[in-house]
Amino acid sequence: MRKKVIILLLALAATVALIFVSLKIVRNSGSSVESELIDFAIADADKIDRIVITDNFGRVMDLNYNKKLKEWTDKDGNCVAQEGVHYIIDACKKIEFKGYLNDNAVETNINLMRSQHIKVEYFIDGKWEKTWYVGPPSKDHLGQVMLLESKDLGKSDKPVIMTIKGMYGIIEPRFYADPLKWRCTGIFKLEADEIKKVEVVYPLEPARSFSVERVGFGKKYSVKQQNVPLPAVDTQYVMAYLNNFKQVHYETPNYILNEKQIDSLKKTSPFCILTVDTRDGKSSRIRMFRIKSDVDQINEFGQSVRYEVDRFWAELPDGQIVKCQHFVFDKITFGHFYFPLDLSSLNLNNYEVKSPDQYRK
Repeated sequence: MRKKVIILLLALAATVALIFVSLKIVRNSGSSVESELIDFAIADADKIDRIVITDNFGRVMDLNYNKKLKEWTDKDGNCVAQEGVHYIIDACKKIEFKGYLNDNAVETNINLMRSQHIKVEYFIDGKWEKTWYVGPPSKDHLGQVMLLESKDLGKSDKPVIMTIKGMYGIIEPRFYADPLKWRCTGIFKLEADEIKKVEVVYPLEPARSFSVERVGFGKKYSVKQQNVPLPAVDTQYVMAYLNNFKQVHYETPNYILNEKQIDSLKKTSPFCILTVDTRDGKSSRIRMFRIKSDVDQINEFGQSVRYEVDRFWAELPDGQIVKCQHFVFDKITFGHFYFPLDLSSLNLNNYEVKSPDQYRK
């Protein structure tokens, strides 16, 4: 009898041990591994103060939050496009698990991500928090294949499919290390009272040239057409004109012209030269160049021309070439919007315009 009791107790103990081990295996293969695979979201996303993005080409963009300026900069303290950072922080808040890859797709995506992925490292209070490895889009292009590494769970050995809550599409476009895409597009950010003088010169159409200059220390201004003062100036219109300098941005950096083409472009005649002097003694000059069109277009004066009427090249004060929109600049280069200019002698077809192919010659 005693022997049977001992055997029964041993069997019961073995059963309990087996159940314990089974539960541990299930727990480890369930919540722990799944958490490691899908817990991409960062609870304290607003506390992120550094983001390092590394792309397939070895380019690195190191973004840092400057508490003093209350804005994001690159590692050298230069201005970066704030909107781009906001999209990344938004992804940290809204990213969610979409699904697992099937067994056949796991190995394929692992091999693909070894050579093609974007690495995104997140830091809070200067300490590394998580790293996202952003791979290819999912088969249906409604999610992104990604792999997670975190300080708590280590690095996952299998990627999963993630998506952004409320969005149908891929995540990868939010992450780029191309420095041109991160450049601030701002050219002018000036209040009217900061401006001492604005001069707009049309080298080939002098009738369109004009200037606006503050006189003395008050709010009196002199407006000149071809360096001849206008007899009467309405300060209300002057202030309306100067207020256009609060937010002036270019559209995109130059991805088209090479160094030789840029040098050739700068040697051609600009259609307009804008110079802005501020009261603190600084001066900024923008030279504007037409972009050749292969088809006739109608300009703002109803004339048929062979250049793009929506966009143009601009040389910024630092020598950088960027593409700008006429829609943005017309408000500050068209004096007749605010002042009575004599436009009777205009012939805008006189402009020298070259195509990118011609720049090579």
